Amino acid sequence: MQHRQRGITQETAAAKTNISVRSGRRIEKDPIHHPPGRHWRTREDPLEAVWERELVALLEREPSLTGLTLLEYLQEHYPEHYDQRVLRTLQRRVKQWRALSGPDKEVMFRQQAVIGQQGFSDFTHPDDAVTLAGQAFPHLLYQFRLAYSGWRSVTIVQGGESYAALACGLQRALQQAGGSPVEHRTDSLSAARNNTQNIWTDAYRDLCDHYRMQPTRNNPGQSHENGVVECANGSLKHRLSQQFKLRGSHDFECIAAYQYWIDKTVAKLNQRVRSRFADEQAALSPLPDQPSVDYQVLSVRVTRSATIEVRRVVYSVPSRLVGERLQLRLHHDKLMLYVGQTYALTLPRVYPKPGEQRARRIDYKHVIRALASKPQAFRYSSLRDDLLPNEAYRQLWRCADQHLEKREACKWMVTVLRLAFEYDCETDLGEGLLAGALLGEFPSILAIQDRFLSHQTRETETRQPVQHSLKAYDELLWANPRNTFEAVYS
Repeated sequence: MQHRQRGITQETAAAKTNISVRSGRRIEKDPIHHPPGRHWRTREDPLEAVWERELVALLEREPSLTGLTLLEYLQEHYPEHYDQRVLRTLQRRVKQWRALSGPDKEVMFRQQAVIGQQGFSDFTHPDDAVTLAGQAFPHLLYQFRLAYSGWRSVTIVQGGESYAALACGLQRALQQAGGSPVEHRTDSLSAARNNTQNIWTDAYRDLCDHYRMQPTRNNPGQSHENGVVECANGSLKHRLSQQFKLRGSHDFECIAAYQYWIDKTVAKLNQRVRSRFADEQAALSPLPDQPSVDYQVLSVRVTRSATIEVRRVVYSVPSRLVGERLQLRLHHDKLMLYVGQTYALTLPRVYPKPGEQRARRIDYKHVIRALASKPQAFRYSSLRDDLLPNEAYRQLWRCADQHLEKREACKWMVTVLRLAFEYDCETDLGEGLLAGALLGEFPSILAIQDRFLSHQTRETETRQPVQHSLKAYDELLWANPRNTFEAVYS
């Protein structure tokens, strides 16, 4: 056609293109050739005897039957007539039947996001394992996302999908966004909804009322209705995985460092929607002056062992609280204890490991003074291994129990723990004594104090306040008598 447009004859153009003159005439007459459709078969239909009579009846009764299942049916009833060569024909025939005569399929109705209308919440498990100071850190990621702009906030959550975790992550997200949407949408979270009675929990209802949000949820089993945040979970975890590879390490010093790193990563994602978020932020409802409660209130009594039990976990508390009934504020990552309305202390929250039903969190510092008055109780205490703060002390106890007389071993070990607490030298003392204990050396308490603790006494002595001479004050006052006089009498 290019040759013909330049004025070359039809015969010459056909010859240059290496086609016949007849093909050239046809192309020039109809550049887009549409060959007539074929409505006849080129070979005998291998399913003609059974398709309408048997297979269609099976499909009408159960439309989800596959071509392979129908082939196995034919091979069972007609073993000599049908082999694997008819599988593709059967699959095409089933696909065509579903398109022409099959049941109606579910239709997805795309929704138009309204500015400032909806915010979505969801929990997800991270794809990459994270460690804190070399120790495995099991956790979840809570993600909040605004439907219109796609702006998101991500918070580290310990434990499961509890109300405390939901309230903490949601309030943090709303503070970062600077306002709250009209609706807050979740899936069927037990932390937000009593699915047995099909009602919202009182705590979650109060949380939404506090921020003037209407609680909504997607229909059970229809995760696509929560797609605004469900699809964002995948993009978030992919981005975190890429940033881990770029960072070269999955280890962090503490939870705060890990959260700071996640916030920086999420900030890069939010940069893509900053203009739409600026528009949506102006449409959000203002936040109340005070945050809502993001914890559960429990009442516990301290046992005579100076312990409390919370959600199948035993915690130690200072021995002065024995017998007291405490008010406990249960957060997803900590326990805050109150005597009446007076704050007492905070404990980090512990969860049972996977496959275990119970756990303990014992701090020897809470009971060491009481234990020092009865050191022989250490040997058969049910909390003995938990009282030892780390593996170095557990190995130190095994060495002492092996080399020293029983009563002396208990007394020596308890005294070492008392010194570690009193002088705040747990790590140095444990590692220093372990090196000698492996060689069978167990110094006396006086020797320990002289060897490991004397330098602290010297440091204290060197920090005694120094009294300047009166002459130095005279020189300071009379360096500029006029200014000094005005300063005193003004």
